[in-house]
Amino acid sequence: MTCIRIKEIDANNINEVRKISVKKYQRFFIETVDECLEEAAIYKQWCPVAIYDYDEIVGFAMYGAFGKNPDTWIDRIIIDEKYQGKGFGKLAMKELIKIVTEKYNVITVYLSFVEGNDVARKLYENLGFNFTGDYDPEGELIYKFNLTEDFK
Repeated sequence: MTCIRIKEIDANNINEVRKISVKKYQRFFIETVDECLEEAAIYKQWCPVAIYDYDEIVGFAMYGAFGKNPDTWIDRIIIDEKYQGKGFGKLAMKELIKIVTEKYNVITVYLSFVEGNDVARKLYENLGFNFTGDYDPEGELIYKFNLTEDFK
């Protein structure tokens, strides 16, 4: 049984969060935690967070909202290599969707990922995200999720 919790990054957990890494072949698909934290320091709209299973840090995510009528993004999600394949990504995404839709009072959430990252594509599509037909400036596929009452 798991208990996924999303917590802010602070002095108590920053060192553990910085140790999160993906498998070697996945490094092409996503930035490191340090690169994400650097970006969040520049763009204050980003909210970097730690993903916990009970009291154990299992991953990292970053979300935010941009613009006058904010587009809300779950921009990064990284499950540490030793915790992959155990369902933490799916559970964390569900929790993140709940957090961002409530925090920003929106029903639409966006994300993007590198084409060829089939594990991410499968996860996102299983959660109800759909390809918009658009690509971000780095060429990543943009996916969109619309909250419905039956989202679980």
